[in-house]
Amino acid sequence: MRSALYVPGNRPELFDKALAGPADVLLLDLEDAVPLPDKAAARREVTAWLRATNVAPQRIWVRVNSGELGAEDLRAVAAAGVSTVCLAKTESPEQIRAADALLRAHEPRPDSVAVCALLESAAAVLAAREIAAVPRVRRLQLGEADLRADTGIDPGPDDLELLAIRTGIVLASAAAGIAPPLAPVRTDLADPEALRATTKALARMGFRGRACVHPAQVPIVNDVFTPSPARLAAARALVARFDNAQGAPVLDERGRMIDLAVVRAARRLLED
Repeated sequence: MRSALYVPGNRPELFDKALAGPADVLLLDLEDAVPLPDKAAARREVTAWLRATNVAPQRIWVRVNSGELGAEDLRAVAAAGVSTVCLAKTESPEQIRAADALLRAHEPRPDSVAVCALLESAAAVLAAREIAAVPRVRRLQLGEADLRADTGIDPGPDDLELLAIRTGIVLASAAAGIAPPLAPVRTDLADPEALRATTKALARMGFRGRACVHPAQVPIVNDVFTPSPARLAAARALVARFDNAQGAPVLDERGRMIDLAVVRAARRLLED
């Protein structure tokens, strides 16, 4: 999953159009994008569309609110068959377990709804490893606007001030054996080259997809997270050479020893 496009849950006229675009995931938003008076109506629009649309469930996620509004969201979208819910403002494993109880009561099949935990505070970042280890969680996502407000971090142009936090989320995901995290959105829409540069930096850091707030961002994000044909071919050749050796020492085409770490990296590239 390279890209997830946020679409306001109170804009049903955009759902089909967004789904027809290049985003790998359509992320219907019931939280920040929807004013409080419109929350209930947006929930009805999203659940009705979920029931009516005929598309692979994995392509549609829903970001739900926190607190009691979030509980109502979870009941509704789980019953409508959503594949993944993004839990806004997750700060503890207990919140995941509470969501799990609601999902179990309303999802059509056991464990059919995955959780993407959205980490938006210092408490969330410090609890990332414990949150990632809860069985229902399949992915983490950073919400850096709220995180900056909570911590007072004011990143410069290179975002160096966020490096430790971002790396920590990648490590927490890897330690828990879940999918690599979804990189944070970039709200500056006027500089596509900055989007490309920052996405490349996040990819080098271990992120394997990014959330987008505008359709124009999606092709750039997809391009960054799509391995080139040459890189894929090299990975396939390396894995085949290693497998065919059946435990004997293996050299690559340049005469260098192929160790297990190199093979693991190649397999991961092919699996992604």
